[in-house]
Amino acid sequence: MRNITVSVDDATYRRARIRAAELDTSVSALVREYLRSLSVERATGAPTETEAERRGRLLREVIADFDARGVGLRMADNLSRDELYDRDAARAEAERERRRRRSA
Repeated sequence: MRNITVSVDDATYRRARIRAAELDTSVSALVREYLRSLSVERATGAPTETEAERRGRLLREVIADFDARGVGLRMADNLSRDELYDRDAARAEAERERRRRRSA
């Protein structure tokens, strides 16, 4: 693997560090991914998506799937206060779910 040195102004570096932290990665990894995407794009002629773009696309696909299935958070789905704190019922439900998964 080759090492390269890149010079950027302080403000750009600071914003890059912040963005890298938001993505739970490093500035070096961001630069490496960007350069890799450029080389793949050049070799194949097709633009490639960055990791952040891929994550965004996957999130949009999951939300679209939820919408298509009618899955969502409705007020009618919320538990009452008594149901929320009924730990015995929650444990029983969790055990039923574990058994269902094992038998499937």
